[in-house]
Amino acid sequence: MLIQKFLPTARRHLQSIDVSAALLQAARRLGEGCDMLLVCDAAGRLAGVLTKTDVVRQTGRCAGASCTAPIVQAMTRDVTIVTPDGWLQDVWDVMKTRGFKNIPVVDANRHPLGVLNARDVLQTLLQEVQEEENLLHDYVMNIGYR
Repeated sequence: MLIQKFLPTARRHLQSIDVSAALLQAARRLGEGCDMLLVCDAAGRLAGVLTKTDVVRQTGRCAGASCTAPIVQAMTRDVTIVTPDGWLQDVWDVMKTRGFKNIPVVDANRHPLGVLNARDVLQTLLQEVQEEENLLHDYVMNIGYR
């Protein structure tokens, strides 16, 4: 399945925040159940991602005013991204290999379109396999062919 077809599901997980926002503001949003924030620049392009792990790492280094540091000091800049013309199976392979729970989907200009979540991706791929099995079963058993 193409990622494009999966975008409605991926959009549900899209949470973004401005690159100039304070880390404390991002921490509050992450505390509300969000797994990952896509950090965007003034033009709306993906500049990085911020996870709970990034926040914990930064607050562990806190010394006075650094707890009010901007997101840019804690975010991950080297982000694995995918585009809508990629395949869901390829995304799953990357998630499995690298241990990712989420991967951002961006357009050609790096504007965020959604976030692929490992649970949703796996569920969709398993449904595809089940549908293929059912079709093969029906074909072998000559069901529906007269």
